[in-house]
Amino acid sequence: MADEQQWDPEDGRGAQEGVRDARGRAGGEREAEARAWEALVATARRTVADGLVVGTSGNVSVRVGDTVLVTPSGVPYDRLSPDDLTAVDLDGRQVRGTLVPTSELPMHLTVYRHTDARAVVHTHAVHATAVSLLVPELPLVHYMAAALGGPVRVAPYATYGTEELAENMRRALADRTGCLLQNHGTITYGATLDQAYDRTAQLEWMCRLWLTAASVPGRTPHLLTGEQLARTAEKLRDYGQRG
Repeated sequence: MADEQQWDPEDGRGAQEGVRDARGRAGGEREAEARAWEALVATARRTVADGLVVGTSGNVSVRVGDTVLVTPSGVPYDRLSPDDLTAVDLDGRQVRGTLVPTSELPMHLTVYRHTDARAVVHTHAVHATAVSLLVPELPLVHYMAAALGGPVRVAPYATYGTEELAENMRRALADRTGCLLQNHGTITYGATLDQAYDRTAQLEWMCRLWLTAASVPGRTPHLLTGEQLARTAEKLRDYGQRG
């Protein structure tokens, strides 16, 4: 006669605890995504309020683990609700929501694959886009270029939403946290949505500064040297509150 299998109550409790742990982790991940989505929508709305985009142009994303939350394509930001959460994995497969992700998904995913970014902001800011039409690199008109890693490059033009544009952007972003997109706009990234947004705003301000100074007849804007920028970069490492 075969031995009867004995049920161990400890095994039952262990299995139940495993289920609860898995549910707890899943619940924690969904809660983190919900918070991140709320912050993403707020940032997207801020790009409109601050005049960095018009209508549904531009897009924002934030990474939570291996999931990337992104603004959906063609939906006004003021209409987005918690139920509209849209997300993909790092290969671009949609894992949350039913709305189609932004058409600029290739750029966002390229940033996450090649940098330590946790958030990306893409805009069609007027002054930055104007500069992208004129020069291959934003002249060193202000020391805060150091906050973006150095002189801000212009990625050559390519059709929006294409892998070609994403590759052009990747090269322009080498050792940088932001770049201009020729005849298109800007893209910046950071460790947080706030940092990515601040870099976008700073870049637009520097572009406006250069255009303003360069427009004065008979005058040539004074530019910083690489050495001066390097000294600023060193000081910025200790900038802000610590502790």
